[in-house]
Parts: sequence; structure tokens; C-alpha cells
Amino acid sequence: MQTSQGVASGGRDRFLDVVRAGAILAVIAQHWIMPVLSYSDGHLATGNALATPGWWVVTWLSQVMPLVFFAGGAANLISFRRADSARQWLAGRIRRLMVPVLPLVAVWLVMPDFLLGLGVPPQPVQVASAIAAQLLWFLAVYVLVVLLTPVMVAAHRRWGLKVPLVMAVAGVLVDVARFNDLGYVGYLNAVFVWVAVHQLGFHYVEGRLGALTRRAALTLSAAGFGTTALMVAFGPYPASMIGMPGAPVSNMSPPTVLLAFLAVGQIGLLLAFRPQLNALAARPGVGGALGWLGARFMSVYLWHMPALVVVAGVTVYGLGYQTPPPGTVFWLVMAPAWFAVCGLTLLGLLRLFAQFETRRDASEATAGVPQLVVAGLMISGGLLGLAAHGFAPLSDGIAGGPLPWVVLATAGFLLAGKQIPATVLGTRLLGRAVAVTERAALRR
Repeated sequence: MQTSQGVASGGRDRFLDVVRAGAILAVIAQHWIMPVLSYSDGHLATGNALATPGWWVVTWLSQVMPLVFFAGGAANLISFRRADSARQWLAGRIRRLMVPVLPLVAVWLVMPDFLLGLGVPPQPVQVASAIAAQLLWFLAVYVLVVLLTPVMVAAHRRWGLKVPLVMAVAGVLVDVARFNDLGYVGYLNAVFVWVAVHQLGFHYVEGRLGALTRRAALTLSAAGFGTTALMVAFGPYPASMIGMPGAPVSNMSPPTVLLAFLAVGQIGLLLAFRPQLNALAARPGVGGALGWLGARFMSVYLWHMPALVVVAGVTVYGLGYQTPPPGTVFWLVMAPAWFAVCGLTLLGLLRLFAQFETRRDASEATAGVPQLVVAGLMISGGLLGLAAHGFAPLSDGIAGGPLPWVVLATAGFLLAGKQIPATVLGTRLLGRAVAVTERAALRR
């Protein structure tokens, strides 16, 4: 078996560590720089700084979700090969992904009522609750990718590079249908596009990408970015790689196949400088910082938007601060201070909640593969519902709030633990769901 340089048995790949760390830092930077906020008469006005004319070019590098799925694919293949069985690997991956979500859900189930009780108007509470939940879309999709990983590993072993190519072709066909008045078909690309990028991580591990010379990597990058540019220039795709306010089409929701070509450009660019990135990771202190961040990756991802909510709540709602026009001198002066305050707030939240991710679960999951698949689908559905609806109630009653989605995801998490006989599975899940719903309803 050919392996990529730097992927040692029992060791860590420094390049992947740098990619993961750089990706999460880019996500944070993009999300903290985007908001254009002001508050007046009970209404929080929101805008996007990256909607400034010409700033779309920033998103070609700051939209790093393709890199997250690429690095995830590489890490998943490495860990899958080390696991004793597919069952053990699935159980560990599903539970590890879900555990950091639990404190976020627990806090935000009560936070909307708490804020309303303090006298905060409903509209800002609705905005904050939606922001805190919206990033759960990634976990919902990633859980599906994890469920597919054993199958995709087998497909990779048999067909190799043909797998992501077929996925990309399927993504193109989905986009054709989407842009011809079959809009909901576009959500199939949440699987086709991200699985295609995930498969590229497999090829990195096996050396097909990791062994590229700098010239070959730059050629690959030019092909990826060049194809992206051509599709933007002559196709129906917007230039921005993130969704923009009021735009009729988004490259992210649902994802378009354009992101697969953007991934090729970004991956090739990073591979061209892989030796330098490995040298950076080997410096004293940098490796420790990468390890610290890697151990808290999901917690950092989940809590950086609540950190923004806290800072915006105090400054914009509480102190009447208004974001300066993007690109002005005042905006450039205030941006570092905004980042610093958000960063300190995030560190405080991590001290409280990152322990759920860093603490290793000593319990052994005994659920079988079919049960784990059902559990993963329930988790994915629950998280997707939360991402779409937010944590604030949309109407009176339990059905209009986040509780049904919380119950679905929590039941999936419990199901991913101990093996449950099929004859009692439905009854036990129903009982747990009812109990959770009743307790939450009493708190409300």
C-alpha cells in the first residue's frame, strides 16, 4: 500500500494538522468579519461585509469547507484502517461528533427564554438563536459522510479516482436539474459534492496527491481555479463562494458542483507549499498549538458563533455600537479590536465547554452497524432541523420550536451506544423521546 509522506503508522500527518487548523481559523475569521450590525427600536439590522462590491474574491480562499471535507476524508481513511471493525469505527466517530453538540444544545434550549426574560426584544433573540444553530448543517452532512465512509473506502479500493469523478459528474447533472426549475434536487449535492471532496482525502493518504511535485500541484491548482472562473463567467453560478443577502442563487445552500472545482484549486495550492507547511508545523510551539486546536476542533467550530452573539449583544444591543461601513478606515481600525474581544470570549466559552470534547468516553458502544446507521440518520436529521429552524420557537407549542429536532438527535446519540433488540427498540426510543419532551416543556 502506497502512503503519503508524513502519514506514519501510529503518528500524525503535520500537513493535515495545518490544513485543519488553517481551515477552522479561516472559518472563524470569515464569520467574525462578515457581520454589519446596527440596532434601533427593537430591531437588529444585519448585513454582510463580503457583499461589498469586489470582495467576492476573498471567498475563493476564505470558503474553506472543501478543505475541511478533504482533511476529514484523509483522517477518516487513516483511522478506519486502524480500527478493529467498521462497527467500532462508526460507533466511535458518531459519538465523538455528537458529544460536543450536547452542551451547545443544552445552553441554547434555555437561552431564548432567558434573554426574553431579561427584556431583550423577540427579533434580536430570534437572530441570535438562528446564528447559534446555523453551523450545525456541517455536522448534519458530515455524519452522513461518516456513515458512507465504509462503503466509499470499498469503492475507492476498487475504482480509485473514478469515484470522485463520477460524483462530480453527478453533481453537474444535479445542478442542471436545479437550474431548470427543480430547485430541491440541488440538495442531493450535499452528498455528491462533499463526498467527492472527501474521496480526494483518500488519494492524499495513498500518495497520489501527496507525492505531486510543486509544478504538478500548481498545475492542479490552476486547473481547479480556472475551471471555477470559467463556470462563474459563462454559467449560472454566482462569483461569491458563500451565500449573499438577497442573491437568487447560493453556491453553498445547497452546495453547487462549483465547490468541488474550488476544492481542487485550494488543495493543489496547499500541496504546492506542503514542505513549507510541514516545516512550520515542526517549529517549537506551533506543533503544540496545532495539537491543542485539533483536540478542540468541534468545540471551537460550534462556539465561535455564540461568542460573536455575546460580543454583538453587549456592544451592539447593550452599548449602541454600530458596525462602520466595510472597508473604511474606521472599519479597518475597529476590526482588530472586534476580533480580540470575540477571541477572548471564545476562549472563555472553551474553558467551560471544550472539556466535553477533550474528555475521552470510557464506555464501550455495542450497537450493531444497522442500529448505528439508523442512529446516524436520526442525528443528521435532528441537527439539520436545528440548523434550519434555530433554537428559538417559531410558534406557540412544542411542535413549533427546536424540541422535536433536539429529541430526534438525542435519541440518535443514545441509540449509537448500547445494542438494543429490535423488538424493544421502537418502544424504548419513543419513551425516551416523550420523557425529554415533557421535561423540556415544563422548563419552558
